[in-house]
Amino acid sequence: MRRKLSVLTAVLAAGTVALAGCGSSNTDAGASSNDSATTGDTAGDTGAPAGDGSTAGSGAAGSGDGAAGSGAAGSDSAGSGAAGSDAAGSGASSAAGSAGGAAGTDQAGCDMTAGVKDASSMQADSEKSITIGSFSGWDESTATAYLMKNVLESDGYTVDVKTLDAAPAFVAAAKGDVDVLTDVWLPTTHKTYIDKYGDQLEPLGCWYDNAKLTIAVNSSSPAKSIEDLKSMAGEYNNTLVGIEPGAGETGVVKDTMIPAYGLQDITFTTSSTSAMLASIVKAEKDKTNVAVTLWKPHWAYAAYDIRDLEDPKGAMGGKEGLWNYATKGFEAKYPKAAQLFKNMIIPDADLSELEDLMTQKYDGKNPDAAVDEWLKGKPEFAKQLAAGELK
Repeated sequence: MRRKLSVLTAVLAAGTVALAGCGSSNTDAGASSNDSATTGDTAGDTGAPAGDGSTAGSGAAGSGDGAAGSGAAGSDSAGSGAAGSDAAGSGASSAAGSAGGAAGTDQAGCDMTAGVKDASSMQADSEKSITIGSFSGWDESTATAYLMKNVLESDGYTVDVKTLDAAPAFVAAAKGDVDVLTDVWLPTTHKTYIDKYGDQLEPLGCWYDNAKLTIAVNSSSPAKSIEDLKSMAGEYNNTLVGIEPGAGETGVVKDTMIPAYGLQDITFTTSSTSAMLASIVKAEKDKTNVAVTLWKPHWAYAAYDIRDLEDPKGAMGGKEGLWNYATKGFEAKYPKAAQLFKNMIIPDADLSELEDLMTQKYDGKNPDAAVDEWLKGKPEFAKQLAAGELK
């Protein structure tokens, strides 16, 4: 109960509870509440970095030791190495070879140990200023961005974190305004961005191999499968509550899931992750049903009585890997820093603990302090990362 109350306070403080009826059928309703440069569904070339820090009230805390069964890193994920794995027809093979930016890397297979090596004795980089991009509302992105900020600053770098929606973040990375993105989902969620900007980017390793996009509902509601929403839309106020308009998941829902299940008559609202979380809180309070776009790992599975709808058509994609991607030429300019990113591996329990600190204890307002506290409890983490010993 204490956890739910603290989450409720953070979410309601974002001022995003009122979202019922905030969009027309299957259209974007409103802009993201964060400080990104653009929030549209397409990554137009106007998206430059805008604003520092984490997203206040984004509400992501730990994945609940695997986010309600999402599994531990290293399990039989789609990224186990074989192209064409259970990515549910997401076009993994085309993503792997897209736009040259893949640099020959097979994104259909997330091998977390590929490219890992001891960086502790590498010569220091002559360039020391680095900007990391964090996706607004995606808390594993905030957690890893600020974790790597701490690691790099301890090694003498000057690091800035810019919080952006996905679309402007990829534009900024392609232009070199942001050096590294730590939360690129492949082969499905961010495939369109890699297809478009891949020749201006370079991969720096996959650090998590069991991510998944989901449609979640309150456990007491009637739908069991996404396809049930077509006949049971009225049970959910004829609404599917989404997140940021420019998020990769938003594109998957609009372009793939909704057509696959014939849900064009359902109102798909997009605004922010905070608004989506607020809708869960409101539904619990009002004892009504709610359907939202979500993902694993995410703390909400531990904090609320929610469950995933089955996806028999695989329209949301299969398990995905979470990658670091850098602006092209980053590794040549920062060879040691690039290796440190390649060495990053974070299992479910550790990610859950770090996100929980960020959003519960520090209310999403001081990610640096959360990372400091987390690292004090894991004094060997930075040394193991540098040595390439994380698992």
